[in-house]
Amino acid sequence: MIVAGACLLPMVAVVIAAFLGDLETVAQLARTVLPRYVGATLALVALVGLGAAMIGTGAAWLVVACDFPGRRWLEVALVIPLAFPAYVLAYAYTHVLDFPGPVQTLLRDLTGWGPRDYWFPEIRSLGGAAFVMTLALYPYVYLLARAAFQLTGRGPFEVARSLGSGPWAAFVRVSAPMARPAIFAGTLLVAMEVIADYGTVAFFGVQTFATGIYTSWFVLADRAAAAQLALGLLAFALFLALLDRWTRAGARYAPRTRFESGRAGLSGWSAAAASLACALPVLFGAALPALALAVMATGSEQSVLSGRYLGFLTNTVTLAGIAAVVTVLAAVVLGTYARMSPSRRSEGALALGRLGYAVPGGVIAVGLLVPFGAFDNAVDAFMEANFGIDTGLLITGSIWLLVGAYMVRFLAAAIGAYESGLSTVTHNVDAAARVLGAGLWGTVARVHLPVLRPAVGTAALIVFVDVSKELPATLILRPFNFDTLAVQAHRLASDERLSGAAVPSLMLAALGLIPVILLMRRMRRSGVGGGGGL
Repeated sequence: MIVAGACLLPMVAVVIAAFLGDLETVAQLARTVLPRYVGATLALVALVGLGAAMIGTGAAWLVVACDFPGRRWLEVALVIPLAFPAYVLAYAYTHVLDFPGPVQTLLRDLTGWGPRDYWFPEIRSLGGAAFVMTLALYPYVYLLARAAFQLTGRGPFEVARSLGSGPWAAFVRVSAPMARPAIFAGTLLVAMEVIADYGTVAFFGVQTFATGIYTSWFVLADRAAAAQLALGLLAFALFLALLDRWTRAGARYAPRTRFESGRAGLSGWSAAAASLACALPVLFGAALPALALAVMATGSEQSVLSGRYLGFLTNTVTLAGIAAVVTVLAAVVLGTYARMSPSRRSEGALALGRLGYAVPGGVIAVGLLVPFGAFDNAVDAFMEANFGIDTGLLITGSIWLLVGAYMVRFLAAAIGAYESGLSTVTHNVDAAARVLGAGLWGTVARVHLPVLRPAVGTAALIVFVDVSKELPATLILRPFNFDTLAVQAHRLASDERLSGAAVPSLMLAALGLIPVILLMRRMRRSGVGGGGGL
């Protein structure tokens, strides 16, 4: 219950701090920036959700139901954009598409136009933010939709075709509705990532709840306003989490093992169009940004072998490593508790552990700073008054509060990976271990963990990479002069030193490729050529 309480603490603290704040602050926010924050956040959720759903669903159906040139490679390559944080794509596309970038420069050279002789889409805008977020997040929908299409099969689609429906009508009326729970669940995951994003919207100057929290806390030094904005974002996140839970609970698929009718062979223009439709997300979501960042990095003055960058890398690896160990241990505790002592209490604790993924990092950071900052100040005042000792910031000035925020934020990912492995261990194995004299944690240490080593390793790797990319919580909670690769990339990009920001961005993408490669290998083994599920 300690782990569940730690997950609940930041949310309770945000609620209390928000209601203790001055109501005049709320009124001022409502008159000035709040409508802008609400409008921009909802617009981003709608645009990115729609774009990710269209790309992810369309690509999933093509690779599962059709056979065309490059399908086997594209089926796994469509996952690669997951390795790139949205703010990294923002840096790359800003360098390429901004006024002094190569695209507009070439356009002016070819046409002889001046700066005011033509119109070009503005990448630093809400539309630009939606564009890069869609490219970075559509794999969430793609993976879930692909699994759903493999489960439902192509049989219903063929029946609709035999009854006179065209290919598009059969897909829209039959295949897509059958996979709707998975598509909707993936779109909700995308929405959660959108409201949690800070790096992209801050760089593009889009004012959302996430940027408002950071501005209120650090720029305006208005803790009450930050807590009240965090409460609004928390309410939206919890609504999405409940919606996601309801959707997953209602998901039902016909059990099957193979893709009954095979794949429809495409040829000519149809095959070329399918190959192009699946290749474009990979091209714009991974290949072009990686090339742009590599070119930018070669022209920068940043060296990955310098002492500063080795320090950034060390800080990143240290934080991510500690957070991965702590988070996986917490997942093992909650998962084991729910398995060995099934009850409403244990299920409630597990639900609280999963809830953190729906809460943006900025909200968790504010929720932890409020109580622990008050605790640090109270201890310091007491020690100064009674013993003349200045204790300083005992908790908020260390990395441990940051590790706690990471644990709350990414515990759901660790629980999911651990439970997927735990489901392969039957309860008879537990009973046999208990009969042979093993206690609860003896069973975990001597039976579960050795068997679940791959699942535990996967959970740790997922948390490690997620922590290395996390920006808002790191910016708010990191100790002074303790910067990570994500913070360095954000700082350089904020100073318009995009070439310099390319170096830490490439390093973050390289870290993100590790779990993506493992996922791609799993997709290969699970039947890319034959229709196995994820």
